[in-house]
Amino acid sequence: MDVFDKTTRSQIMQSVKSTANSSTEKKLVQYFKSHGIIGWRRHYAVIGKPDFAFLERKVAVFVDGCFWHGHNCRNVKPKQNKEYWEKKLRRNKERDLTINARLSARGWKVIRIWECEMADGKLDNLFNVLA
Repeated sequence: MDVFDKTTRSQIMQSVKSTANSSTEKKLVQYFKSHGIIGWRRHYAVIGKPDFAFLERKVAVFVDGCFWHGHNCRNVKPKQNKEYWEKKLRRNKERDLTINARLSARGWKVIRIWECEMADGKLDNLFNVLA
């Protein structure tokens, strides 16, 4: 049971803004540096606010949290307030698809990396795309 009423909880949640998942982004920065991948900028102001942008190649890289973007790698589903969370995660997925389409329409290549793919060896496919 929530200690706040619905209106108060909604206001609290709306005030929380995502700034970055620094641990996954730092791992990707280390990966870029160790593989000699250059030309990237963090949090470049383009549609969708990608975590990394390669301006010359028009490549946008997003590192998506598995829970928040609906990846079923751990199959974690909230038991409380199920309807709210299903709706929230569905909207996140829809927003991701919209951002992908808008960037693609402007000539950008979009790469989305799941948080669970940050393990050693799983980023080599990204390296092949950017090399």
